[in-house]
Amino acid sequence: MELHNVWFVLIAVLWIGYFFLEGFDFGIGVLTKLLARDRSEKRVLINTIGPVWDGNEVWLLTAGGATFAAFPDWYATLFSGFYLPLLIILVCLIVRGVAFEYRVKRPEENWQRNWEHAIFWTSLIPAVLWGVAFGNIVRGVAIDAQKEYVGTFGDLLNPYAILGGLVTLGLFTFHGAVFAALKTVGDIRVRARALALKTGPVAAVVVLGFLTWTQADRGDVWSLAAMCVAVVALVAAIGAIKLGREGWSFALSGVTIAAAFAMLFLTLFPNVMPSSLDPAWSLTVTNASSSPYTLKIMTWLAAIATPLVLLYQGWTYWVFRKRIGTQHIADAAH
Repeated sequence: MELHNVWFVLIAVLWIGYFFLEGFDFGIGVLTKLLARDRSEKRVLINTIGPVWDGNEVWLLTAGGATFAAFPDWYATLFSGFYLPLLIILVCLIVRGVAFEYRVKRPEENWQRNWEHAIFWTSLIPAVLWGVAFGNIVRGVAIDAQKEYVGTFGDLLNPYAILGGLVTLGLFTFHGAVFAALKTVGDIRVRARALALKTGPVAAVVVLGFLTWTQADRGDVWSLAAMCVAVVALVAAIGAIKLGREGWSFALSGVTIAAAFAMLFLTLFPNVMPSSLDPAWSLTVTNASSSPYTLKIMTWLAAIATPLVLLYQGWTYWVFRKRIGTQHIADAAH
């Protein structure tokens, strides 16, 4: 396999890993308003992701860095054409990180409530915008012969992309509800399971519609297989949470996210950004990639660093594997 194809697959894996891990992060952030009834329960939810949320974002940084190094034209066109939505996502991620750290720095009610509002909105907005962005990447955008985006921000808000945003919001909220049920005890665990049973069918309907649209527009036998895996895994995840098997449900909801985004990358290949103006102007794995020598050096570095990162992150999840509840939350320091 050519190295530029290898790096397309690796970048797809990085994005899938990011959405699998950050997906339940965003879901927990949204659930701080939908699930938590008081300050203690909000602290429980936030504490379920407290040790891991920043490590999950490493996957985004790595995906962006790998795209910059392996496919510089793809990176340049993507970040210039999608400048405003990506800037909004970046600002949300910054504010979200600050909110996690600063929320408990002062005991005043208004102070903590405002940071909790920030956690909710900076989780919900990126959850939608990531789906809008990937919907546009798969659908194709206005790229001219000079590999430059010549459309407007309004062009990105098309029905297909907006449906993609609803898909990611629905999947991440369900993924977060299952994670909350997996990581908590007591009444909040029961309500998390009930909420997962409500959000799961809604997410399933939206996912089925979006993936069917994608398959009908540009799918093949491989994308159809990925679509079937995503739909079956989501239905199975809903069934598992109904039976009280939170671990299986979380694994299956993760499979759903992985298969859904794998389908998008399968329909995209060999393009990396199709042009809606002329197919000949599309960015592909060939015309957007770096030199073979650059890709070779990157491959060696990735082969050394990737196992270390995976081992460290896996160890982190193992250390913080226990469930928590309101009885484990210490009184706020004044």
